[in-house]
Order: sequence, then C-alpha cells, then structure tokens
Amino acid sequence: MKKKAKTLSLVALTLLLATSLAHAQLGSSTGTTTVTVVVGAEAALTVAATPNLTSTGTNFSSYTGTTNLTYFIRTTASGGSGSLTLKVTTDFNCAAGGPCVATPPTTGDALSYTCTVANPGNNGTATPCTGSQTASTTASTGVATFGADARSLFAGNSASTSWTLTNDPKYKTGSYSAVVTFTISAS
Repeated sequence: MKKKAKTLSLVALTLLLATSLAHAQLGSSTGTTTVTVVVGAEAALTVAATPNLTSTGTNFSSYTGTTNLTYFIRTTASGGSGSLTLKVTTDFNCAAGGPCVATPPTTGDALSYTCTVANPGNNGTATPCTGSQTASTTASTGVATFGADARSLFAGNSASTSWTLTNDPKYKTGSYSAVVTFTISAS
C-alpha cells in the first residue's frame, strides 16, 4: 500500500508541475492604455501682507498704501476671458466715527485705488483698471481683465492695487480696518 501512495504522490506532483508550466508563456507580451486629460480654464491668486495706510506730507493729506498680489490664470484659447475684481466685504467701523466706505462722513470721502498688472508670462494679455476706481461695499469693482488664451507663469504673475483714503478732519482718532476680498475667475 505504501508503494501505491508514493506512486500516487508522484503522479499528483507531475500533474501539478505540468499544469503550472502550461500557464507559463515564453517570449514577451505588451499592452497599451490611453491616458486622457482635459485641461480647463483655471484661476487662483495670493494676496501679500495687509498694507497699513499712512499719511505723509501736509496736514490731512490722504492715507496711501499698496496691496501686492500674485495671480495664476489659464483662459480658453477661443473666446476665453478672465477677470480680477475686489469688494469691501467688511467696512470700517463707521459707527466709531472713523472712515466709512458705505456712508462716508463727508460727501467725496472715498477709499479709491489704481491698478497695475503684469501680462501673463506664457501667453496672452492682462489689462489693468483705468484711472482711479472707487471701492464699494455693494458691488465688485475691476482690477484687471484677461484675454483669450492667457496663461500665467507656474510661479504666477504680479498685480497690485495702490490705495488712497481721504483724510477727513471729521474722523475720530483710533485704529480702523476694512476687509477687501479679491476674486479672480477664468473661462
């Protein structure tokens, strides 16, 4: 009976080895895949440190300062565009007697700005706002527009807003802050 068990084990081992060799292939084989990507319009920005507006020169000369930005953009080649806007989303503490964007203490008081924007580094154009713009708490106002096929550098491109705030003698002394939200978009 032992001889029959050994023979049976040898037959089973031979069948197992033959089965595994039957699945082995000689030579080589290749396969392919197609990798597809849809590159769409994109936009992003970073805002540098918050500026402290200061008044220098004669009595009651306007407060001035600059906000520096880095923008990233890619617009569609055919008919694409982009925009960079800002809006005062939290006004100065108007009730405290300081400056106020929504309801200035004196007609003509304003938080205004001018714009600079570098052209995208890879392709396309950027157009800054023209002249002095008045900031608003109710509507977004323009900083820059971008044309079709605008493509910034990977590290981004520069833009800035130079602020001017009327220095009204009616303002009470104190520290006042307003929050300005920048928005960039691309299509």
